[in-house]
Amino acid sequence: MLVVRNKGYCYCCDQQVFFSSKNEWLRDHYICENCGSIPRERVLMYCIETFFPDWKDLTIHETSPISRGASLKLKNNAPRYSASHYFKGSPLGAMHPSGFSNQDLEQMTFENESFDLFISQDVMEHIFHPARAFSEIARVLKKNGAHIFTVPLINKNKPSETRAVFNLDGSLSFVGEPQYHGNPVDEKGSLVTMHWGYDVADFILKNSGLYTTIIFIDNIELGIRAEYIEVLISRKLFQ
Repeated sequence: MLVVRNKGYCYCCDQQVFFSSKNEWLRDHYICENCGSIPRERVLMYCIETFFPDWKDLTIHETSPISRGASLKLKNNAPRYSASHYFKGSPLGAMHPSGFSNQDLEQMTFENESFDLFISQDVMEHIFHPARAFSEIARVLKKNGAHIFTVPLINKNKPSETRAVFNLDGSLSFVGEPQYHGNPVDEKGSLVTMHWGYDVADFILKNSGLYTTIIFIDNIELGIRAEYIEVLISRKLFQ
């Protein structure tokens, strides 16, 4: 039974399509019937097109891409696009048999100022040391480059909250029940380590020097309607 179905334009496949969902949780189920994209992928691509119209000519890196939506469009249309995953236990910086570079966001092997745009989709809620990760992303961005990303802002106007930490003995401690999200390279999923709020912008500035804009769009004609689909654009600004 359909909860919603409407015609509109998909920024991931650049087609007039139908969007539909059989589930009230639109974030994961309100799909493009042509390309299978979901709202957060469409709003990410919309923001890239809107704020970086020359993206096809830029050097882009994406961490933890998937094989549809914005990831696929970027891969197919930006000649200087590259991508990586984190394969725990494999040498950092080496090519994994899957064809992806092995990169840990907390200690990337890329040279300084390597990329115009750095893309992540629902990754930053799974990082154990986010201050290190944001600092590393800033390091590998070129001057005036940007980190464009989605992350569920669960806490909204409440302070961000750490949900999981490593103890000195290597064990894990949790706040509440452990939560896991899907992981394209690990069937066990990815542990949620942070519930971010709007104060994420201050956290990023303090730890990386990047200035962040939080963008919320609700446009059913573009298939952009769901829970927690803010896009964050953190810019490496220089006078």
